Amino acid sequence: MSRPRIVIVGAGFAGYRTARTLSRLTRHQADITLLNPTDYFLYLPLLPQVAAGILEPRRVTVSLSGSLPRVRLVLGEADGIDLDAHTLRYTGPEGGEGTLPFDRLVLAAGSVNKLLPIPGVAEHAHGFRGLPEALYLRDHVTRQVELAAAARDREECAARCTFVVVGAGYTGTEVAAHGAMYTDAQVRRHPMRTGMRPRWMLLDVAPRVLPEMDERLSVTADRVLRQRGVDVRMGTSVKEATHDGVVLTDGTTVGTRTLVWCVGVRPDPLVESLGLPMESGRLLVDPHLQVPGHPELFACGDVAAVPDLTRPGEFTPMTAQHAWRHGKVCAQNVAASLGIGERRPYRHRDLGFVVDLGGAKAAANPLGLPMSGPAAGAVTRGYHLAAMPGNRVRVAADWVLDAVLPRQAVQLGLVRSWSVPLESASPEVARVPGRPEQRDGDAVPAGGPAGAPGGDTPDQRPDPPGGEPSEQQPGGEPAKQQPGGESAKKQSGGEPARNQPGGEPAKQQPGGEPAKNQPGGEPAKNQSHAPRATGKPRPPGKSDRPGKARKPTRAAGASRSAGPGADPGPEPPENQPAPGPDIAPGPVKRTDGRTAEGDS
Repeated sequence: MSRPRIVIVGAGFAGYRTARTLSRLTRHQADITLLNPTDYFLYLPLLPQVAAGILEPRRVTVSLSGSLPRVRLVLGEADGIDLDAHTLRYTGPEGGEGTLPFDRLVLAAGSVNKLLPIPGVAEHAHGFRGLPEALYLRDHVTRQVELAAAARDREECAARCTFVVVGAGYTGTEVAAHGAMYTDAQVRRHPMRTGMRPRWMLLDVAPRVLPEMDERLSVTADRVLRQRGVDVRMGTSVKEATHDGVVLTDGTTVGTRTLVWCVGVRPDPLVESLGLPMESGRLLVDPHLQVPGHPELFACGDVAAVPDLTRPGEFTPMTAQHAWRHGKVCAQNVAASLGIGERRPYRHRDLGFVVDLGGAKAAANPLGLPMSGPAAGAVTRGYHLAAMPGNRVRVAADWVLDAVLPRQAVQLGLVRSWSVPLESASPEVARVPGRPEQRDGDAVPAGGPAGAPGGDTPDQRPDPPGGEPSEQQPGGEPAKQQPGGESAKKQSGGEPARNQPGGEPAKQQPGGEPAKNQPGGEPAKNQSHAPRATGKPRPPGKSDRPGKARKPTRAAGASRSAGPGADPGPEPPENQPAPGPDIAPGPVKRTDGRTAEGDS
């Protein structure tokens, strides 16, 4: 007799705890498969410290294969679920498709960024839900301070060293608090020519900071933020975002190159495809975390609307504490459905919250006892060390080093702005060149097919305010794409590359030699004359996941949203920033025969 097959979707707080507990309970009595886009569990509460340079990225990640014995890891993202056939379709990181049969299915897909219909936000803001976004923000903030320090114009300097964070919840408050400390330390070592200092703004339509938490925590956090010079504006949000600033709902215009979107999250749209009863985008489950009418289906974490037995008529909030506890109870009930142990309902006791405000400052109310100052800081860090499933010694060592040594304020350029779009359905995965992500039937932006003039896809839109400098800056990599133009590598017909300044010819026209020394370009390396294939026919009978388009196999930079099929056209550009007030339109000819590059 074959062993029962258990498939878990997602390795966040709920999915990871479910897999770990099931591995211990079932031993070798069941086959457990964990489907996740990455090979690590991310400890989200410490992500602001990664962006601030306190912790190294790997400190907040825990290897799934190394910490989950007897669990098979499958890298990929779920595309669809057939409850009748007991199968789950998924797409691997390299575009391959697969199917996982199951006897028990646990949905713990987590959440994604919550977008609002505000003009310009999707194009110019970045979220803070994954490791790539934290690494990008760290590089971007460092770069803006360095550019502001070199700027002679006070207006440009002020815009570059102004950082706007929208959302005064748990994440936004910590990002603003840590960010202010990080930039202040940079300026102390390298003062700006104009005598200006970095300015951080925290906006929210709520009446106070941390509106979902105890008011005493809110007062403490507000006081610490204002002491650090953070401009806290409650009852205010962004009305419009542009390339060089934001317009606030009170009519104020703020020049900035940085907009961090921490408004909130929404459940992963995967569960919407099931057609089962929902509550505010979450799948309704009973107190045992089981979907009524489907004994094989369980849900926990942010995608599950779990009844709060301590507050009749309400559901547990979307917090890491609840997700972690959901995972344990869900694993026990899945095992009970296989005849191992007994079922139990989910019932919780609020242990309080902690908010790390950087340095020795924090706000905490463990077991309902309000605390602030160094005592709260010690409790906060002790709680994180106890809650982390691994890397405790490494995290503690980084904290000690940060207390006695200055931080290294350097930009590595490992994550580009177009790799972490705000509308990404998978913020934990950075989009990289060559990653197959489009298939026939994926949506095409309103401006036209991918690669057509006037149609910037999510992967190809210009950098947000103050995006990275062109890749042929001094000290940078060779530019692969002229600013504001399409790729010149594969155009045919002998026409000049479209939108290139001065109408320079394409680098790889049929019958011609590759351009080896064009300004801002790199030598063509074994490029073919035929356009690259951008997708493959979709197998019949497969539907796209609502709100989370299927990834394989599309050219890097194509749209992810669902919609009618279209010819993607020539290879899309690799998203160099469009010309703007701070971006040079391209190589400039000098009288001495050299080439002058833009500085941003």
